[in-house]
Amino acid sequence: MKYMISGGGTGGHIFPAIAIADAIHRNDPAAEFLFVGATGRMEMERVPAAGYPIVGLPVAGFSRSNMLANFGVVVKLLKSMLKARKVVGSFRPDVAIGVGGYASGPVLKEAQRRGIPTLIQEQNSYAGVTNKLLAKKAERICVAYDGMERFFPAERITVTGNPLRKAVVEGAKSIAKVDAKSRLGFSTDRKLLVITGGSLGARTLNRSIAADLDKIISAGINVLWQTGKYYIDEYKPLGKKYPADRVQIVPFLNEMELVYAGADLIVARAGASTISEIQATGTTALLVPSPNVAEDHQTHNANALASRGAAAMEPDATIEGRLGELVIALMNDTEKLKSMGAEAAKMGIADSDDRIAALAVEIAEKQSKKGK
Repeated sequence: MKYMISGGGTGGHIFPAIAIADAIHRNDPAAEFLFVGATGRMEMERVPAAGYPIVGLPVAGFSRSNMLANFGVVVKLLKSMLKARKVVGSFRPDVAIGVGGYASGPVLKEAQRRGIPTLIQEQNSYAGVTNKLLAKKAERICVAYDGMERFFPAERITVTGNPLRKAVVEGAKSIAKVDAKSRLGFSTDRKLLVITGGSLGARTLNRSIAADLDKIISAGINVLWQTGKYYIDEYKPLGKKYPADRVQIVPFLNEMELVYAGADLIVARAGASTISEIQATGTTALLVPSPNVAEDHQTHNANALASRGAAAMEPDATIEGRLGELVIALMNDTEKLKSMGAEAAKMGIADSDDRIAALAVEIAEKQSKKGK
């Protein structure tokens, strides 16, 4: 069987794509794969590092702030559609899988034009425009939330959850909180706050924790603060006046299994992968959705948890000046911390990659029997 997997742009799309490919390979060891991503984006490095071939399209996203720049985006889209036609025609997959990101649209559209079955993996609780259009001809749509029939044909939806990094989830579940704190280098007799804006960082979160760091430390709370690579030089000096077992300021979080296991509370954006890892590990979270995403899907993601008491939520526009107050109140309410983590865990699906892989293999086998 031949599987084409398209999408990327961020780790939130790339990690699930690789997890799906790994799970398909476990089901079908003789499977052939070809990934299609966006030229210059991180998938062009991460996918080959995981052992899979990838082809890049010159596709880019539309700009909301500079409409003139969109002329070049349209040109890139047309070039991408032409290249997608060549790539799909040459590889001739039995199924094309889209995980979101700029490359998914041209690839899945071309596959559908050729009568090749497609599988969409919609990670968010609010579907994007491209996936809603592609869903009309998709064989199967894999989702992570209930109620997605308001976007997609109900008969084609399967609730699978979002594929996760197994090492992170399984590791977090196997490590005691006190051991995780110790291995991270923190004192074990205090609660641990983790704040993260992703690999690039989040300006609002960094400004908010910088303003309230003294207040949080004075309340007896330890802090692991991930700034992102663009902000580390600006904020690293703030940690020098505290002992290393009380405050650590770092550009990246590398051992996420320890982070999830050790955190009493994590403050984070509400991207699909972050949400799914919080659910799978039963981590208590204060979610601050990014306002700079298509269809405001992070707010919808956060609401899906907050409405069930599975997380706290604060808008990006009001978090500055309130972060310390919110964190201290939550940390002082041990029962609420436990209940939110427990509710988040009820929403988690641990074997999403295997569920999606089983559907992909089934679709590919049917297509192969029909003949290409």
